[in-house]
Amino acid sequence: MHTKRIIPCLDVKAGKVVKGINFVDIKEVGDPVALAEHYYKEGADEIVFLDITATHEDRGIMKQVVERVAEKIFIPFTVGGGLRSLEDIKTILRAGADKISLNSAAVRDKNLIRKSAFTFGNQCIVLAVDAKKREDKSGWNVVINGGRIDTGLDALKWIEEGVKLGAGEILLTSMDADGTKKGFDIELTKAVSNITNVPVIASGGCGSLEHFYEVFNEKAADAALAASLFHYGELTIEEVKRYLRERDIPVRF
Repeated sequence: MHTKRIIPCLDVKAGKVVKGINFVDIKEVGDPVALAEHYYKEGADEIVFLDITATHEDRGIMKQVVERVAEKIFIPFTVGGGLRSLEDIKTILRAGADKISLNSAAVRDKNLIRKSAFTFGNQCIVLAVDAKKREDKSGWNVVINGGRIDTGLDALKWIEEGVKLGAGEILLTSMDADGTKKGFDIELTKAVSNITNVPVIASGGCGSLEHFYEVFNEKAADAALAASLFHYGELTIEEVKRYLRERDIPVRF
């Protein structure tokens, strides 16, 4: 049986880790290198690093920060934000990332998924999808540019297409749940898990130990990502894993 992964997320803006609610009201949290090293020592299964304003500011990702993080951790390290070309991806993989996350750039040029999966292997390519429920509740749309642009693209159809193009994993963020601490969007996450055979990382809304258990017990996700819970010391990774193991959810210690 595959173990379930617990993944802290470092949303980085201007070189600092930040956190917001529904992608707004952004507050500074700390230094990405120090936090990454702390989570690595605490037992994180992976680290996700997202430069959340690189696309909006039309610039490349902060390569030097990626290099410094990679020097401190020895677990899978996923990096995203502002990656627009094969050359960008190569630069970040060489800087120490194990996987790269494509979001806005993939929507604008879906062949970037295909080309990057062919060049670097689909195990390196994570399709990040920020999904927001439509006002008529009929489904979810893909939102890009750090939550600024609703593309009108159906999230489930986009994920199906992305996997066919070569994405080896889905990082699925519910914009409606993000930062609310009311729990993962189980409806959205299960809908995605039901249409794809690649691992799904649930993101957005985790606020308690029970929320981690719920998303795994419902067989909605292969991994759970959280930020503010860990950043503000409300829970430790070890606490989460012990809680899950006591409830027969397989985790790695």
